[in-house]
Amino acid sequence: MNTAVEKDVAAIDIKTLVALNRQVDGRLVQPPTRARARREGGYRSSLLGRGMEFAEVRAYQPGDDVRTIDWRVTARTGTAHTKLFQEERERPVLVAVDYRRPMFFATRGCFKAVQASHLAALLAWQAMSQGDRIGAFLFSEQQNVELRPQLGKRGVLALLRHLVDDPAWRRPLHQPFTPQQRLHKTLTRLRRVVRPGSLVTIISDFNQWDDNVEKQLALLRRHNELSLVFCYDPLEQQLPPAGEYPVGDGNIVRWLNTVSAAARQEYEQRFAARRQRIEQFCLHSGSHCVACNGSDEPAQVLQRLWRRGGKR
Repeated sequence: MNTAVEKDVAAIDIKTLVALNRQVDGRLVQPPTRARARREGGYRSSLLGRGMEFAEVRAYQPGDDVRTIDWRVTARTGTAHTKLFQEERERPVLVAVDYRRPMFFATRGCFKAVQASHLAALLAWQAMSQGDRIGAFLFSEQQNVELRPQLGKRGVLALLRHLVDDPAWRRPLHQPFTPQQRLHKTLTRLRRVVRPGSLVTIISDFNQWDDNVEKQLALLRRHNELSLVFCYDPLEQQLPPAGEYPVGDGNIVRWLNTVSAAARQEYEQRFAARRQRIEQFCLHSGSHCVACNGSDEPAQVLQRLWRRGGKR
């Protein structure tokens, strides 16, 4: 059966996002996790940090974390005892979607924002199929929207509605803009709302990537499973054939000259260095990473992300 979903290149709608549910089946690679599954999608694991739910008390054993010692039981029995924790029954899955203005751009395929939305929807349907709770963090120049993780179809549909209704889709076209908040400030907020033990996927072009961004992502990674989806347009990777092209920001039109071979090479090297920096961060931090453009199929992007740690 053909499960391909045809999408608008410059907009999203609820019908298309709902239809992505057809692509979630046994063929879709499972997301990364340190947990071992039980029936009905539950998980028990030693988290990046401590579990969220108390399980039991037992006698202290060499190698146990001293921070988990139950001092009341220890004092009452005269023998050291430690508390055991387990992860909550349903794992929180949070997808962060970048709706800043640079994401509303494409020369081939769809807008980066459209691709990000389809990936977020597919992640939501996948989480539901595994019995996980799905939440979201949508960010743009206008606002941040935080959706607490919910179970089941209700949680997925809430996320889809917020994707479609986000004010970013109703901004006037072809108007210049000045970023109101640096990316690292947004990630600082994201880090504060994510519950430890979550599976976090950030979908963005990572415009404004810098040392501060890496610092916030490293802090987020300490207590969560982290995946980055790097969205880009082919024009950002490589200039068009040699010539002169008009470009504008809504007010001013200038001409882009791509004749110089040296300039073309420098342009490509800057993009390659940026992509390599993102991938190196993921490699060193133990995060997962994949790059995609607007022509890629969302299900295939996620398969690349979850297979072999997600690089390339």
